[in-house]
Amino acid sequence: MTQMICSALPVVAMAAPADSNVSPWVQFLPFILVLGILYFVILLPMTRRQKKVQQFLEALKVGDRVVTSSGIYGTITKITDRTVKVQIAERVNIELSKAAIAGYQGQDPVTPETPQA
Repeated sequence: MTQMICSALPVVAMAAPADSNVSPWVQFLPFILVLGILYFVILLPMTRRQKKVQQFLEALKVGDRVVTSSGIYGTITKITDRTVKVQIAERVNIELSKAAIAGYQGQDPVTPETPQA
């Protein structure tokens, strides 16, 4: 094993020197391509999902039947700027963060638990 590593070292050491006449833009091209792929694969879908969730939370109203991210079903009785009161049983109300509302009852959640490929 060490003999194979020792025999490969001269090959690496004999690599041709880099051409100094290459434009800096050509050297940055792979970096720019990686950033572009990162934007279209990760950042763009994430911002779309955030906008969709924000629109859903703004559209909530009293009387909506919702399910929370923890799986609690209930009906909205009161809405404030950051919280929502949900009636989960007769005379049983809980106050939750708006972000804890996952979707309407009987529909798919607004934000999927696992990202779709």
